[in-house]
Amino acid sequence: GAGDGFMSSEFQQTLGGHGMEDMPLDVAFGSTISIRHENTQGGYLHSHLHNYPGGSKQQQVTLYPHKDDNNLWVVQNQTDPEVPFNETDPIWIHHNSVIRLNHIITKKRMHSHDVRPPVTEAEYQNEVSAYGYDGFPGDANDFWRVEITDYDKSDPESRERIRTLHTKFRLYHVITGCYLYSHKVKLPDWGFEQQEVTCVKGGYYPNTIWFIESNSHPQLPNNAEKVNYRKPGFFKKFFELNKVMWTTNSGLTDSHPYESRPLSWIFLSRGINFWVQNNRQIYLLGNPLVWWTSTLALLIFVVAKLIIILREKRGYKDSLDGKKEHFESWSGLFFVGWCLHYIPFFLMARQLFLHHYFPSLYFAILLIGIAFDLFTCKMSFRNRLITAIIFLVASIYIFTLFSPLIYAGSWTKTDCEKAKWLSTWDFECHIHHDNYDDYLTSGNTVNVVEESSITQLSEDSST
Repeated sequence: GAGDGFMSSEFQQTLGGHGMEDMPLDVAFGSTISIRHENTQGGYLHSHLHNYPGGSKQQQVTLYPHKDDNNLWVVQNQTDPEVPFNETDPIWIHHNSVIRLNHIITKKRMHSHDVRPPVTEAEYQNEVSAYGYDGFPGDANDFWRVEITDYDKSDPESRERIRTLHTKFRLYHVITGCYLYSHKVKLPDWGFEQQEVTCVKGGYYPNTIWFIESNSHPQLPNNAEKVNYRKPGFFKKFFELNKVMWTTNSGLTDSHPYESRPLSWIFLSRGINFWVQNNRQIYLLGNPLVWWTSTLALLIFVVAKLIIILREKRGYKDSLDGKKEHFESWSGLFFVGWCLHYIPFFLMARQLFLHHYFPSLYFAILLIGIAFDLFTCKMSFRNRLITAIIFLVASIYIFTLFSPLIYAGSWTKTDCEKAKWLSTWDFECHIHHDNYDDYLTSGNTVNVVEESSITQLSEDSST
């Protein structure tokens, strides 16, 4: 799914459609490679036939999260970049080797200079672009020195020279003294919202680390030593997934017009406006009767539990007509489930919405059944059945009352205003027709709304 880009490279290889063929381990001048960022979810160093609108106005270099031919570069020698690599023996790339990176598709070399980046206009950061044209041999602004920072302990040679997957390295720009860098800053629409790549002096160290994922060379034999990602086990993936979810959600700190805080959820103080069009709307709102009854059931549980504890301290033995064990075990389970899904949201500074309460609501609704048992245990079966039917019928009635709001149905201004039981419910009544016949005459009789028309609330991977 769309969230796979948040996971590490190793995690992604275990997902359907992400498998990678074994790659040659040795990297040489003339190798065609894809370079991946170690941090920020490991996007690929990427370029394409679009220029920056400002700065040097040269070809964009970005970080792109998906495999693509525009991620491919040829590693060239500093002094003799046009060596026919299909005719010479491979020459390995060692620590402190100076290289050029030639983009396969556009034939331009990765370049940096004393020009501010397109978005992060900081003095300590320089623009990274792709530059060149037919007949141009390039210049010193294409020179990058390889600095190996980490290696695979099972492969000692990866400490001395670049090897696929096993070697982590930085690329130092020889002329300006900065390091190839990327961070979570996204380019605007003209950069297709891809991640910004810059050259930084003294930036956050982990964001300057890179490694080679794919590799091929015309002179490497078919039986050359090959490598692939190590597949993580279940528990390693489990912990990574939860860590990524927590980190990603913690970063969603922007404000939103329909965000809300956890304390308001139990009272259904406000919903979420999703869509307004053609005199209809979709507004997320729970069934008020079920919602408020579930909140009441939570309160009843807490009060009843406290009363039972206090009475036990004073020597009373309440049996609740033999249902005490049933009440305490099941209600306790449901209440703990509610707490585990609700209380952690008080620790989160990120933007939150009513839909985050849904897992807790499930447990609160289950508590309604326990509260019903507690209050009707002395009733006859007939009266208990009548009480249950009345509650169910009332719930269904209220569901139908609010269904035009939930499913973009036909509604009048008058009925809409009558349904505003709380002043904080901010759905829009003025957008509806004055009577239902107007929906027929306008030809707007279809209640189905295309999913693509609904505005996405937030980039929330955990919802």
